[in-house]
Amino acid sequence: MNSTNSISLKNLGSDLPAGLVVFLVALPLCLGISLASGAPLLGGVIAGVVGGIVVSLVSGSQLSVSGPAAGLTVIVLNGITKLGSFEAFQLAVVIAGVLQLILGFLKAGIIGHYFPSSVIKGMLAAIGLTLILKQIPHFLGADKDFFGEMEFFQFDGRNTFTEMVYAFEHIEKGALLVGVISLLIIVLWDKPRFKKYALFKFVPSALIAVIVALGINYFFKASAPVLTINTEHLVQLPTMDSWTKLVAQLTQPDWSALGNMDVYILAITIAIIASLETLLSVEAVDRMDPLKRVTPTNRELKAQGFGNFISGLLGGLPMTAVIVRSSANINAGGKTKVSAFFHGILLLISVLFLSSVLNQIPLSALAAVLLVVGFKLTKPSLYVSQFKLGLEQFIPFIVTILAILFTDLLIGISIGLAIGVFFILKANYKTPYFFHKEKHKQGEVIRLQLSENVSFLNKASILLTLHHLPDNSEIIVDGSKSTFIDYDVLDAIQNFKINAQERNIRLHLQNIPEVVSTNAH
Repeated sequence: MNSTNSISLKNLGSDLPAGLVVFLVALPLCLGISLASGAPLLGGVIAGVVGGIVVSLVSGSQLSVSGPAAGLTVIVLNGITKLGSFEAFQLAVVIAGVLQLILGFLKAGIIGHYFPSSVIKGMLAAIGLTLILKQIPHFLGADKDFFGEMEFFQFDGRNTFTEMVYAFEHIEKGALLVGVISLLIIVLWDKPRFKKYALFKFVPSALIAVIVALGINYFFKASAPVLTINTEHLVQLPTMDSWTKLVAQLTQPDWSALGNMDVYILAITIAIIASLETLLSVEAVDRMDPLKRVTPTNRELKAQGFGNFISGLLGGLPMTAVIVRSSANINAGGKTKVSAFFHGILLLISVLFLSSVLNQIPLSALAAVLLVVGFKLTKPSLYVSQFKLGLEQFIPFIVTILAILFTDLLIGISIGLAIGVFFILKANYKTPYFFHKEKHKQGEVIRLQLSENVSFLNKASILLTLHHLPDNSEIIVDGSKSTFIDYDVLDAIQNFKINAQERNIRLHLQNIPEVVSTNAH
């Protein structure tokens, strides 16, 4: 059985601390996205809980984390306004979930394989840069915009860069001090020289940073009131101290809106955008996975559809697989879906029992966590390695970064994809391409003979073929007849080589060039 279909408890030592880090990152994001969407604050937390607990159980991805996405903020805000009530909007989320389930059964997930690696890597690098740019104001204690905002143009009329200028002119000294200390703790705690000690290995640096930040702010209140961090720069969780109060806050969809055509238009919009963002995210997560496991994309669409169906019923926002949380999960050492599940449990517990403590956490400490995540996504070495691959890889990569920085995720990806397709068509102008698999019997060696010219357009069929090869088999991938093999195909084969070891597949590559991995970690 493919490893993506099972839950393993043998990695609890890695997954539980990673789940804690994801929880610390996800909580303010859930609240901030709710705030920006004009929805009840609890709506974002509900989506986070459902994404963590429900979607992780149904999904085939081991490392992606689902929850409310900043990319859907404008759609949610406009949808609630147009429909006239949040309850009518809930109905649209329920219907969107059903549509995603249908897309999964129709096997629409294959579209995720048609995004060039240069565009996916550009997306990751752009998200890293965006995280850094967006968190600096929170780090300085001078940003009143919601935590987790990812758009270039902001609700207060500023943009990403003018917001930074404003932040440097209105620094809150206490928040900055907490942020700097938190960042130093995270960087030093994660140094390899300390990882040989059990405390440094199993206790996440983000947790230590948050605990120290809490202590510093309490010290400010008692001994240096001038440095005390303002409430608007702390986590702001709704206070509910019992299960009864939580249930009382849940709202039901307005079923009377079933006759409103605007509900269905909004549902289709949410289903399409959420599905695209999910497929892009899981493709990126698979690239960052050290084990190179492959997420079954059709199953992921079903999981997201089921999650949105449940979230809509309970009063939650629509969700996607979210690259920020997923990156935090991988960087914190998560190994399986247990970490995502655990983060969902912690979100639920936090709503019920921990709001008074969590509401004292400075956002500058959480910004420090995301600054580190952002840097790991957009390391300088990534740009160097992409440049060395040639202009046909570097140009789509850098265009995607710039487009996302100055617009948003989906528009930027679309622009990068258009540039990537141009180079693909240019490469495929002269010669045809095909992928051939010889017939084989049980126990015989399977030979996959590549054609004379193998382009990126062959990537999806090659991935599908490799993914369905039987475990415990012997495979030869032969490129001896190939005069050109696209980098994306080579990258997919090299990633499969790592995954094959887990499935006990003996893989032999003949005349297949080695490629240098440029995946972010």
